[in-house]
Amino acid sequence: MNELPIDRHGLPIDKHGTITPEETYRQDTEPFVETNAVEKNELHKHLADELLKQGLEHHQHARFDEALQLCTQALTLYQEIADRRGEGQALGNMGSIYYAMGDYNQTIVYSHERLVMAREVQDLRGEDQGLANLGNAYRHLGNYDQAIEFSQASLAVATRLQSQRGQMAALNNLGLVYKALGDYGKAIEYQQQSLDMAQQLQDRVVEGQVLRNLGNAYYALGDYAKAIVYYEKRLTIAQESREHHVEVQILRSLSTACYAIADYAKTIAYSQQRLQVARTLQDRRGEEQALGSLGVAYETIGDYAQAVASYEQRLSIAREIQDQHVEKQALSSLQVACHAIGDYTKVLEYSS
Repeated sequence: MNELPIDRHGLPIDKHGTITPEETYRQDTEPFVETNAVEKNELHKHLADELLKQGLEHHQHARFDEALQLCTQALTLYQEIADRRGEGQALGNMGSIYYAMGDYNQTIVYSHERLVMAREVQDLRGEDQGLANLGNAYRHLGNYDQAIEFSQASLAVATRLQSQRGQMAALNNLGLVYKALGDYGKAIEYQQQSLDMAQQLQDRVVEGQVLRNLGNAYYALGDYAKAIVYYEKRLTIAQESREHHVEVQILRSLSTACYAIADYAKTIAYSQQRLQVARTLQDRRGEEQALGSLGVAYETIGDYAQAVASYEQRLSIAREIQDQHVEKQALSSLQVACHAIGDYTKVLEYSS
């Protein structure tokens, strides 16, 4: 399984563009030495802290079942010794894991408990984690009022903590809520602030994620030229860090945005790049999609021979991966392109 992208502080970033709060584990300041005098509570605390640390490592490597199991064991030990701060940390991390798994209802359950305990023991960082996870989960469930409420509360706590990282995450995530609401102006306002912080911190991972989010917001607003500017900056970071899967996605966005402004030369260039990266990744689905985009672009500029060549390759892949829907699309496109160049024999061939 692929690892979750994380920034240089161990902060996970998900496929939806969300910057998730940092998970926590406690580490004893003194080395643990097992002696006959060690009390049961001290032993349980040490074991729970270690389990929590291991759970975080499994989460970062997308081994969610193992991460949940370890955090559950840690939670049990903390409960046995009535360590409320430790309980809160375990619950918060479990909320983060459920979020990464896409189980937003469970995220809310555990993050709410995390929030209650954090406030009980006056743990501001824990409070921020709970608030941020709640805001993100409610956004995914379409409860935007709650999402804004918790995300704004997270921003307030992060500001109180003077945590630029927490503020950066909250601003980005508020932008995602407003984009979902169709308020692209506010989405851009919040995410631009997040981008400024990422650049100040020289955090290229978060910078890349927010650049993509800004590109998406400008695209949704219909400002394709600005979307292209942000996508191109995101592409540079993806290429620098050899994030080939992200590179394919950004190249797709760039080719689509360039097509929208009738820059067909760039549409073709980005689609060709996308095709090459997809082939490097042995991503047959990505290949057929890139070939489809190339075919449309070539048709638009009247280069039907190249369009036919692209569609024929797409048809071959569609049959290989047994996708009848794409196969029908490719056949239909081939009929139109072959008719345009007067190759009626092939029109009949692709019609049968």
